[in-house]
Order: sequence, then structure tokens, then C-alpha cells
Amino acid sequence: MTVTAPLTQLSDEETMFRNTVRDFAKREIGPYVREMDEAGKIRPDVYRKLFEMGLMSIDIPEEYGGQGGSFFQSILAIEELAAVDPAISVVVDVQNTLFNNAIQRWGTAEQKQKFLTRICVDLPGAYALSEAGSGSDAFALQTRAVEDGGDYVLTGRKLWITNAGEAGLFLVFANVNLEAGYKGITGFLVERGTAGFSVGKKEDKLGIRASSTCELILDACRVPKANVLGQVGKGYKIAIETLNEGRIGIGAQMLGLAAGAMRHALAYAKQRKQFGKAIAEFQGVQFELAEMAVQVEATRLMVYNAARLRDAGLPYVTEAAMAKYQASIVAENVASKAIEVLGGVGFTKDYPVEKLYRDAKIGRIYEGTSNMQRVTIAKALLS
Repeated sequence: MTVTAPLTQLSDEETMFRNTVRDFAKREIGPYVREMDEAGKIRPDVYRKLFEMGLMSIDIPEEYGGQGGSFFQSILAIEELAAVDPAISVVVDVQNTLFNNAIQRWGTAEQKQKFLTRICVDLPGAYALSEAGSGSDAFALQTRAVEDGGDYVLTGRKLWITNAGEAGLFLVFANVNLEAGYKGITGFLVERGTAGFSVGKKEDKLGIRASSTCELILDACRVPKANVLGQVGKGYKIAIETLNEGRIGIGAQMLGLAAGAMRHALAYAKQRKQFGKAIAEFQGVQFELAEMAVQVEATRLMVYNAARLRDAGLPYVTEAAMAKYQASIVAENVASKAIEVLGGVGFTKDYPVEKLYRDAKIGRIYEGTSNMQRVTIAKALLS
């Protein structure tokens, strides 16, 4: 009789990788979380160490200088980083599950050699799809791309672009034929410093503040045809498929956030004394901790299942939507409960759960709002 391994059972390689990332996050990120949150900026040395650790190129093949890991390992890294700082986690998430993934799957041999080798060393990327009038309706984008000789000339604005403040390479989606609707959408690899391209306003956010979120301005930005990613007019396919995978990444981020909040609550409950004993001895607190643990474990099963389905080459889109939807709810709930366990100090910036609560809110919004996940799930049920 063949026994299937449990979803949460990690291989020796996966366990070693997870533990390495966990130790790195505590040692190299933990001491600076509050500083970076207040400054609204990631320390340059932290960014450099993310590259040195190989966390910005987890599943890029070794031939390009990457780690040659799996998608599931990216999910483990995102989870462990988020338990310490979700803002750092989302940087690694976008880099691996959206940006690197798109170039690996749709890039030409020349694009891979040119860009993946640099991504593995020191080149952050950004994924530029959203616009003022195209959030959940991503394919209503109005950024134009006009063919001109050996180039395309891009004009338009992108909003809410993660990593834009630091990125050196941008995957920009523009439409070569607005009359054709989504069938005109095309992906372009735009390098920072390209004439007509600039990074605009940096958003002042509620949470994940250290991670930059900026607008992009394309004013007759000339991009060579060699930098078209995939086929002209097929950018919608790149966007859909990468976002489906990216949702598992956001699920992992929210999972890690919830797990981190629960750890803080547990530690505090064990040492905080009231009425002559630790508050962890009171049944009311125990029930709250137990409920948090159940929610975290259920979310981990959903996220890991979606990630392992993806690595196995099996259908995973519905499971990814479910995992992202569930994880965003759990992150907010668990972070809120953690504040309540800590009481008054939990409401102050001296303790980390306040920040985790602020960071949790974005989980219901980016890479597909909760309502969009409901739409995906319902379609699958009714098909």
C-alpha cells in the first residue's frame, strides 16, 4: 500500500531551506522592521542580502546563476519572511512568482540570457499592470504601444506598482490595438533609464510601508521590439497565468503574517501575569490561541496544496483563489486577536502586532480583490 506524504511534510531539502530563510529573517531583517516601516523604505543592505541569499532568484535555473529551486520553495520563503516582515516578503513574492516567472516562461533565449543573469545578482523587477481605470478590470488598461520601425512607443501611466522604487527592470503591459480590447495587450520589458520612462509618486500607505508602491509614467517611451515579452497581442495570457500563481504567493504572505502574529501572542501570553498567574493559564485566552492556531493550520494546508498542485503540473487556479481568499481573512483575524491578547501594549508601536495588523489589510485587495477570488471560485463551482 502506497502512503501519500502529508501536505505539510517537508523534504530534507525543503526543511533546510525553510530553516535557513527563517534564521535569515530573524537575524538580518528582524532588527530593522520598525525602522524600515517608519521610514517607508527598505534598507539597502537588506536588499543586497536578499540577493546574496538567492531569495530573489529562487527557481531561476542554475545555468543563469539562480538557485534552481521549486515554486514551493518560493512559497516557503515568502511565508517565513512574512512572519517577520510582510513588506520584505512581498518584495520577494513579486520578484519570484510574477516577474521572474513571466520571463522564464515567455522570454526568448536572448532575453533570458540578458536579464535572468542580472536578476540573480542585483536586478530587482516590477510587474506593471494596474492603471487608474483598470484595477479589478485589469484588461481595461489604456496605456498605448505604437509600432515605429524597430521599436514600440509606449504612452500612459501605471499605478500601485510594487517594487517600483528600487526596480531596474519593469514588465509593462500596454495595448497595441485598443479597438481589439484585451487581444491587443502586450508585455514589454522596460529598463530603468529608458528615455520617456520615469518613476513617479510613491504612495504613503497604511501597511507594508517599507515596500515601495509607485506610479510609472511613460511619455513616448521607446522600447525595442527585442524587448517584447511573448507574442504581440498575447500579453493577457501572461497576465492571467502569472497572477494565478502570484495569488498563491499572496496566500503564503498572509499565512506567514498570521503565523507571526500568533507566535507573538503565544510568547506574550506565557510571560504576562495577571491575578498572580500567566494569562495563558486562563481558559478565555487559551480559547483565543486555539482558534488562531486552527485558522493558521487550515490556511497552511490550502496554500501548500495550491503550491504543490502547481509544481505537479495539475490544475490549481481554483485552489489558488481559495487559498488567497482564505489567507487574507485569516491574516486580518489572527492579527486582530493577537492585539487583543497583548491588550494595551498590542495597540502600541512598541510591539510588532500593531504593524502586522496594518500589513494584513492589503491581502484582501492586491493581486485580485476578495470579490474577484469569489468570482473565480463561483465560476469553477458552476461550470
